[in-house]
Amino acid sequence: MGKTLTEIAKQLKDANKKVQLIYAFNGTGKTRLSREFKQLIAPKADGSEGEDEAGTSEVSRNKILYYNAFTEDLFYWDNDLALDAQPRLRIQPNSFTDWLLTILRDMGQDGNIIQHFQHYTNDKLTPNFNEDFSEVTFSLARGDDDSSKKLKISKGEESCFIWSIFYTLLDQVISTRNIPEPEDRETQEFDQLEYIFIDDPVSSLDENHLIELAVNLASLIKSSESNLKFIVSTHSPLFYNVLFNELKGKTCYMLERFEDGNFTLTEKYGDSNKNFSYHLHLKHTIEQAIVDNKIERFHFTLLRNLYEKTASFLGYRNWSALLPDDQQLYLGRILNFTSHSTLSNETAAGPTPAEKAMIKRLLDHLKSSHRFWQEEGQND
Repeated sequence: MGKTLTEIAKQLKDANKKVQLIYAFNGTGKTRLSREFKQLIAPKADGSEGEDEAGTSEVSRNKILYYNAFTEDLFYWDNDLALDAQPRLRIQPNSFTDWLLTILRDMGQDGNIIQHFQHYTNDKLTPNFNEDFSEVTFSLARGDDDSSKKLKISKGEESCFIWSIFYTLLDQVISTRNIPEPEDRETQEFDQLEYIFIDDPVSSLDENHLIELAVNLASLIKSSESNLKFIVSTHSPLFYNVLFNELKGKTCYMLERFEDGNFTLTEKYGDSNKNFSYHLHLKHTIEQAIVDNKIERFHFTLLRNLYEKTASFLGYRNWSALLPDDQQLYLGRILNFTSHSTLSNETAAGPTPAEKAMIKRLLDHLKSSHRFWQEEGQND
């Protein structure tokens, strides 16, 4: 029986775990879940206290800190359309950004923000905060007169910059809370924080940087010695896999939405989580063989294995249920036969053109029909 997102949020709260990791297809409701969770942790008492554009009031900010799509919406471009000379990334003023930027400015964290940003983008691409931290310009060091020219960075670079601000704040929160006695801390701004909810930090990163970001985030979470609790949700199989392998003592879930608008949060155990990187390896191996026109009979075994592991993670009893509906029995037998055949004359001969075409057809079907692979494909 399905649950509402409010009930799912309560399930997460009642679990009372230090780290909870959620995998969900893009568009399932992760961002809405983060807002429902915030409302559960710090509800408005009488409706008199409004929320800003990020859904963050002063009361909720003290108890829960979260990063999601609304966080990025707090940053917007002033493109200087008249002269096209000084594009600036403005930071929308509200209770959250005023608090966030005051903390970072007073603690002298702008240098750390720049360092994190350049690490994931370009070490010559430099953010320049104005005096009150209300806007940022970007310049590219070239060693000539053009170095001071203000640039409009790409959407991916913009996402990295916003994440760098949040990550710097998160680092500051954890290191501050690790000091046991509140009176010894540099600030008491974080004393009431209970939860950190992070939804899909930076999906625009390339594979290597995405892995590094996951490792760094996991290390930061593991360094927390206080009673802070962390919830991380993502639609990236690779990001999920790295976090799963890096974090210890975490609880893992898959969030799904039903056609009636209800949801389920299913706990995942053991190998169903570890298989993510193997899923990717199998898929990329078969794709490369197709591109190079070097399909061999063992690729049938790899394809069947990919179907099996995808079915296992998605909760299907039989992997053949993922095959095209009108030919499940026939194609299931073909895959069984070709992947298990031991006859010497069959294994010696290479696959026929029709069999090679079947490999491509079945891989394309798996990628196009099941959202697990559609989401992964968007991040390739």
